[in-house]
Amino acid sequence: MERYLRNIAIKKIGEAGQERLCKARVLVCGCGGLGSGVILNLAAAGIGAIGLIDSDVLEVSNLNRQFIHNTEDIGKLKVLSAKERIQKLNPEVTVETFALRLNENNYQDIVKEYDIIIDCFDSYKSKFLLNEIAVKTNKPLIHGGVSEFCGQVTVIIPHKTPCLRCIFPEPDLEAKIPEGNLSPVVNLIASIEALEAIKLILGIQSPLQGHLLTIDALNLTFKSLKINSSRQCVLCS
Repeated sequence: MERYLRNIAIKKIGEAGQERLCKARVLVCGCGGLGSGVILNLAAAGIGAIGLIDSDVLEVSNLNRQFIHNTEDIGKLKVLSAKERIQKLNPEVTVETFALRLNENNYQDIVKEYDIIIDCFDSYKSKFLLNEIAVKTNKPLIHGGVSEFCGQVTVIIPHKTPCLRCIFPEPDLEAKIPEGNLSPVVNLIASIEALEAIKLILGIQSPLQGHLLTIDALNLTFKSLKINSSRQCVLCS
């Protein structure tokens, strides 16, 4: 436990909490900008098993924000590059990689092995697919999104809190998320996502259950918006 002494020194964690972290299994969907911060934070905290889903290979334009990867990793599958970095940071973590595009036909055997799903995808279609998967499998989902200087995070507990379809009942799944991303903003959202996962594992009540946290990093404003489950939701009503 020497690696985790600073975690254990926190009263709300202690040895018992650290053991829970070391036994937890978290699925990170996306190994890009958000995934970089989420994965490294979880690995450093001692999450026992981290699953990585991403079908992309690393490009040079990714490196302004995807700091889990290095220049020599260009052309390599992101899941493999991320796994190598985790093993260098914390070899005690079990890393499972899935170099595929998640869809309605291949998620069941993957998702069933994990306690929590974290959304680090970069498209609306993929994010709403994860929302649907979480509701169908009854797995907690931590949603995060970022664009330029703005971002948002919410924690979805299926059938207990609103899902994404409650908040956005008729999303345009083909809409494009603006490509502009700045590393400090992306990492801010990623750090909050990782923190929410750790709190869920420890059984610490999150203020983001039933709330959407919106962040304007340019003006450093944070707003927590209360959201309600919709009786007309096509998924969780």
